[in-house]
Amino acid sequence: MSTQKTRDGGFRLRNWRVRSRLIALILVPTAAAVLLGGVQVFGSVRAAAEYQRVNDLARLSDHIGALTHELAGERDRTAWFIALGRPERGEQGVRDRMNAVDRAAVRVRESGALLRDAIGGRTGDEIEAALARLEDLAQLRRQALEETLLPDAAIDAYSLVIADLLSLHDELGKGSSDDLLFGRSLTLDALARAKESLSLQRGLLSVVLVAGRFEQEQMERFLGALASEQSERRAFAAEAGVAERRFFDEAVNGGGTDRSGFLRELVLLRAASGAPLRGLDLAEKDDAGQWYEAVSATIDRMRTVEERHARQIVARSGELGDAERNRALLAAGSVAGLLLAVLLITSGVARSLVRPLRRLRREALEVAGERLPQYVQRVRESRDGEIGGLGDIAAEVPPIGVLSRDEIGEVARAFDEVHREAVRLAGDEAKLRHTVNAMFVNLSRRSQTLVERQLTLVERLERGERDDRRLADLFKLDHLATRMRRNSENLLVLAGQEVARRWRNPVEVMDVVRAALSEVENYDRVVTRVQSEVAVAGPAVSDVVHLLAELVENALSFSPGETEVVVSSSRIDGGGVMISVTDQGIGMTADELAEVNRRLADPQPADASVARRMGLFVVGRLALKHGIRVRLRPQESGLTAMVLLPEDLLAPCPARPPPRPPRRPRSTWRRAAPSRPFRPSRPVPRRSPRRDRTGDRPAPGRPPPCRRPCRRG
Repeated sequence: MSTQKTRDGGFRLRNWRVRSRLIALILVPTAAAVLLGGVQVFGSVRAAAEYQRVNDLARLSDHIGALTHELAGERDRTAWFIALGRPERGEQGVRDRMNAVDRAAVRVRESGALLRDAIGGRTGDEIEAALARLEDLAQLRRQALEETLLPDAAIDAYSLVIADLLSLHDELGKGSSDDLLFGRSLTLDALARAKESLSLQRGLLSVVLVAGRFEQEQMERFLGALASEQSERRAFAAEAGVAERRFFDEAVNGGGTDRSGFLRELVLLRAASGAPLRGLDLAEKDDAGQWYEAVSATIDRMRTVEERHARQIVARSGELGDAERNRALLAAGSVAGLLLAVLLITSGVARSLVRPLRRLRREALEVAGERLPQYVQRVRESRDGEIGGLGDIAAEVPPIGVLSRDEIGEVARAFDEVHREAVRLAGDEAKLRHTVNAMFVNLSRRSQTLVERQLTLVERLERGERDDRRLADLFKLDHLATRMRRNSENLLVLAGQEVARRWRNPVEVMDVVRAALSEVENYDRVVTRVQSEVAVAGPAVSDVVHLLAELVENALSFSPGETEVVVSSSRIDGGGVMISVTDQGIGMTADELAEVNRRLADPQPADASVARRMGLFVVGRLALKHGIRVRLRPQESGLTAMVLLPEDLLAPCPARPPPRPPRRPRSTWRRAAPSRPFRPSRPVPRRSPRRDRTGDRPAPGRPPPCRRPCRRG
């Protein structure tokens, strides 16, 4: 059973290895699909996050555009207010501008605070710097309203704040992979800077018109703002599409923009000729007011275009973000679907491989563990090596139920061929074994016939002999013939023949032991301490005598010649009689004892090892035949062989002495014994003899008293 479990465990291990390979086959394409899909999903999610960042920046840029527009108006109005000498009637207009800036600044701070925590790096630093600039407006306004700040200084201070805010437009198009979104980011930045340059011209020229003349620095700044406006307009025209340029031309270049351009050209011409800058329009007295209103109309139209561009950027970034999110969802769904399909397909393929492999393993184990051993056992138990006269081996080898034509099916057919060959070899081996057994039986019966005739002749000579010396020699010859007969009967046991004769009447245990001693050499070294409390049943007498003779001969052969072998018996409380054979021999190792006791408890069929340990084979087979338990136990010096005769082999002692057992005829025993003892050969140590004078010891030179009862008489 342990061998079968080990073998089955080995098959299970191999099956698990096959499963692991199939799982690896499934995992490789699955992992590749998941990896590729994961890369696609990750890229889409990352792009969606980037577009969401651009969308948030576009919303912030739209709020900043509104703030810079209002802040530029506050700057220009404040500078004009300071140039006019801070009149009380103009202060309210300045404060209205400041309130509009504050409202726009609230939206910028809210959007900037959200982005500042979510966006790091240079963009986060720019947002942080722009929000910090807004905190400087309170002090700047206080200085402007308290007559401590000049117009040009106010313009410069406000322009620094506006420049920091406009720098955020540069971050809008960075990192964007969409060309349209990148182009619109550039046009928005160019448009915002062109509008800022025009607004700066508005503030500068308003201050100049109040003073009535240009300072050199003011002229340079004005011309620089004008050049910057023209440059940014060209950049806008270069990056904007046809629709954007058309809308810009219709909204900005037409209508009232001609008025602001006319006034600007007139101022530049007068400044170049050295003419006074007052009285630009004789119909109007306030030249600065006319300029301010005319250019403000152009700036407001540019703000309209700026708002339109900002909304387009917000819409475009939102569309791209939604598209990337949808692409990520689609990729994730595709990967999941592909993964499910791969799992279903590969699972089906794996199942189609594992199922026949499982069936092949199960039926192969059944053949190896049940069918083939049962067939071999039936062949061994048959008399001629055939089962029921069947000559067709294929009838005894049903094919394994894997009928596919793939490699697994071919393996199943190959295993069927191996099974058929094993069955054929088992039949051939059984035939050969039966032939050899028949030879053993024939030789044994011939030898037994001659021995029986020799014993009959010796017995006749003993009856008429009066000379003691010759009678002693005849006794020795009788003893040798008895031992020859036992060795001949070992061949019958080896051949597995049944004993035809039966001993009818019970025989006392003492007589059984004496009969066993009559079949061994050096019987004079045996001391018996046996009590005839019970008798052995007649059918088992011959086999018990044979079993005890093998054990006693084994003890005598592997103990020093000057030592004794003690045979004793005792009644067991649980039922039965224990007969012990104790020697003072060389003993055995623990491993050898375990192996011998295993073979005695479970004797195996006759094989090549029987030639080395025939006594072990004979004792085991005879004990198995009658349910006798035999076990070897180590002593301080030597071994003790314990033979437990069960209760069903015992019978009460007869009231009168039992008749002498007959001389053993030619018998047909089933199992055989070795011609030499079954212990491993070792040098026998010399020991001093230790004798028990109270024991029953036969006299040297004569066989034991029970020589006759062991033969038929």
